[in-house]
Amino acid sequence: MAAAAPALVLKHRRTTLERVEKFLSSCYFTDCNLWGRLYGDSYPVTSLSCFLTPEHMPYEKAIRQHFHPVKVGDTFGPTWWTCWFRVELTIPKSWLGHEVHFRWESDGEGLLWKNGEPVQGLTKSGKKTSYVLTEKLKEGDLWSLTLYVEAACSGLLGAGKGSMIDPPDSEKTFSVTRADLAVFHRDVYELIIDMEILLGMAKCLGEGNQRSFQALYTVNQMVNVCDPNDPGTFSAARTLASGLLHQRNGDSQHVIHAIGHCHIDSAWLWPYKETIRKCARSWSSVIQLMGKNPQFTFACSQAQQYAWVKRYYPSLYSQIKEYVHIGQFIPVGGTWVEMRTVLGVRGGVKFGLHLEHLAQKDGNLPSGESMVRQFLQGQNFFLQEFGKMCSEFWLPDTFGYSAQLPQIMRGCGIQRFLTQKLSWNLVNSFPHHTFFWKGIDGSRVLAHFPPGESYGMEGHVEEGVFLFPRTVFLITGEELRAVLYLVWGIVPGTSQWHLYHSSPKIRRNGAHLLNAAIRSLGGRRSSSRDLSFSHNLFVFNTLSWDRTEVVALPGVNEIENLVLVTVPSMGYTRAPPPGPPPRAVRVVQENDGSVTLDNGIIRAHLDSMGHLNSLVLISSDRETIPRGVFGNQFVMFDDVPLYWDAWDVMDYHLETRKPVTKLDQALEVGIPGGLRGSVHFSLQLSNRSILTQEIVLDAACPYLKFHTEVDWYESHKFLKVEFPAWAQTSNATYEIQFGHIQRPTHYNTSWDWARFEVWGHRWMDLSEHGFGMALLNNSKYGCSVRNNILSLSLLRAPKSPDATADMGHHHFTYAIMPHMGTLQDSGVIQAAYNLNFPLHVLPFEAAIYRPWSAFSVSSSAVVLETVKQAKAGPHPYTLVLRLYESHGSHVDLWLQSALPVQEAIICDLLERPDHRQHLTLEGSRVKLSFSPFQVVSLLLILRPPLL
Repeated sequence: MAAAAPALVLKHRRTTLERVEKFLSSCYFTDCNLWGRLYGDSYPVTSLSCFLTPEHMPYEKAIRQHFHPVKVGDTFGPTWWTCWFRVELTIPKSWLGHEVHFRWESDGEGLLWKNGEPVQGLTKSGKKTSYVLTEKLKEGDLWSLTLYVEAACSGLLGAGKGSMIDPPDSEKTFSVTRADLAVFHRDVYELIIDMEILLGMAKCLGEGNQRSFQALYTVNQMVNVCDPNDPGTFSAARTLASGLLHQRNGDSQHVIHAIGHCHIDSAWLWPYKETIRKCARSWSSVIQLMGKNPQFTFACSQAQQYAWVKRYYPSLYSQIKEYVHIGQFIPVGGTWVEMRTVLGVRGGVKFGLHLEHLAQKDGNLPSGESMVRQFLQGQNFFLQEFGKMCSEFWLPDTFGYSAQLPQIMRGCGIQRFLTQKLSWNLVNSFPHHTFFWKGIDGSRVLAHFPPGESYGMEGHVEEGVFLFPRTVFLITGEELRAVLYLVWGIVPGTSQWHLYHSSPKIRRNGAHLLNAAIRSLGGRRSSSRDLSFSHNLFVFNTLSWDRTEVVALPGVNEIENLVLVTVPSMGYTRAPPPGPPPRAVRVVQENDGSVTLDNGIIRAHLDSMGHLNSLVLISSDRETIPRGVFGNQFVMFDDVPLYWDAWDVMDYHLETRKPVTKLDQALEVGIPGGLRGSVHFSLQLSNRSILTQEIVLDAACPYLKFHTEVDWYESHKFLKVEFPAWAQTSNATYEIQFGHIQRPTHYNTSWDWARFEVWGHRWMDLSEHGFGMALLNNSKYGCSVRNNILSLSLLRAPKSPDATADMGHHHFTYAIMPHMGTLQDSGVIQAAYNLNFPLHVLPFEAAIYRPWSAFSVSSSAVVLETVKQAKAGPHPYTLVLRLYESHGSHVDLWLQSALPVQEAIICDLLERPDHRQHLTLEGSRVKLSFSPFQVVSLLLILRPPLL
């Protein structure tokens, strides 16, 4: 064959790039381009039959069902059903010596079964539409075989009607567009990969770059040399590529550690049963890749997903355990699921989807104890199943990062942290990729943000040649030689771009070796809470070991006259007999309809709309509400995000603020005074939604409560309540898990402005020196303080993916608390606990007549957060107590118990004893020391009860 004429040096860059693109296109000119030669002869399946079922049916049961004949192009459905296909294949004898693929294309996801085993996922959207039956057909191979495809009536990202996040189309149908056998030309595939790499280099390095020109010149020459209809030309084309691709990479290049990862939301826009099958589809494909490539490693978190596969796909799970043992399939994360809260746990509606439809990934909203239990369950699972716990917390896709996570991680055996989601930011770019993350207690973990800014990268050239160097350029100082992480989502076949001079170098050696590499640099780096009633029942069940008379609690409807005390101690006392309190609540209604409530601690004045015109702290005669404005102002906003309806709140919604002004029922006195005084009123939020509120002041209570009920039937609206405070300060304080943090009240920088809405747990506080106001709540998380206005987000009304999200009846409580001194000294934290865990009145037997407290602490700075039974204690009668320092101070205290404590042992959050720290019991008490925001866990071994 005559040598091809050399390409002209002067060529039009765009036309040359597009020429190569079309030569590799799967859409254009496939009759004459290289892609059109990827497969050779094809042959239809011998027979195709199916049956439909709404069940998640095991394979053994499915293959015994009645299958009826179907053909390619037929549809199946409806949404969320399953269509099982039986596929009979006969390979032509003429294909001897060839690589043979089974090809399956459908708009529904499928799981391929062979010989009773799940072997691979099939999904058109995920670019997995073929299965290798044999890499080289031999005489002794089976020529005829039967496969089964378990096809889901849903797509890769759900079944939205229209866009992905739209509500599911319940009547959607799906079709099979291809089911056949084909000869696969691997030499064509490898040539396509080489040309795609060079094309990517030419694009990414940019016009004017010498190496970009070399790559473009070479790949254009390859097009000239390669005749798609003549395989004899392929070798010459690959020789041209190897001359460039095999140039040695320099030792100065950055190292990228590549590891496979398949991010599967345990709850997304599909039923849980689909998550289970997604795990099987994804992980069977991974196992297949591992069998062919011993260098391929795959990181997988979420113990729940392992448990699902163990239960529903035991043979696949056995293979996974084998690859875990040899280090290719790598458990990471340490938690039961990636950190999340189920929407609605506290009645909150911040992100607004129905409980059964979505569990929102979130590192802000779950309570500290919830996070601990995630690690406790997860780490125990990994230890039991794989012989070791995880040492890295893998959390690529989370909405938020609690400042207490470093301490929680360290207490659960976690030293390193990987995440990515913070890079998806419209306003600010996070400036670091490998650094120490320091929590509010001083705990540190080594954190890594993959510079690829995705947990599903595809190994394209631009991800390494362009994105990684650009990102590294943004990193300053000693991070310049950083070890970087590439988290593959779709694994490329024979990518070689990492060999190219000036490209980052790729290592496919797994998370554990990456972590070792990061550790070697580490020394140089810059640095939901429970519903109150279930919480109390849990305490009762735990304490019932010693107090046998409260083991069998009657139903809630039988409440009589035993008071359960939960904060600051845990126990009970007999309710006082009826009689006048030390200072009765006075309720006075004026002629204009306004009302004053006074309990000797605070005095509140409300107008007929329920607005708080005045709130005076009586001991200092200090007014809380500034002149000319009022608190308890309800405001509505338009709430139309750019796309992610139920997820995003955009800054521009603040421009649409509209105060609620339409009165439905004027303020009236409810309870005229005594132990309690109350008033009530209702507002018309719109012609569809009504808000009713009872404002309550109790005797001896330092805060005014707002019991709120809303019948909510809105569309893309956002309801908040505002309280201006007569205080001047540049920072507000918000409760988080096991502590609190401060945030600015001004918008001086883009970082401040981007926090137009933030998260808090039970309280937020705005204080100047000597005085402040706290806004407490029992079920909301979205909040903000701008200048001197405290705002609490109450309700949203998104329509995608659930058109009925949050529609209906809501009830919640918030409270306003003026105080002298700091929030710590004035008891704000204690008050917030009281609001969330109020005294409960329960029936009791006549024999119980004396007060009894299981535990109490001698310092108000320390909160006894949790009492539970030990998961696997050193003694059958072992309790776990979890306490934390809430003020941000160093403190020594005594923990007193009325239980028969035999021994007290410090333990970590996984309930493993720490015998390095010795505790001495002095009678029924033990002395503890805390540093700011420190969480301390104790194992209390009790003497067995007398039988």
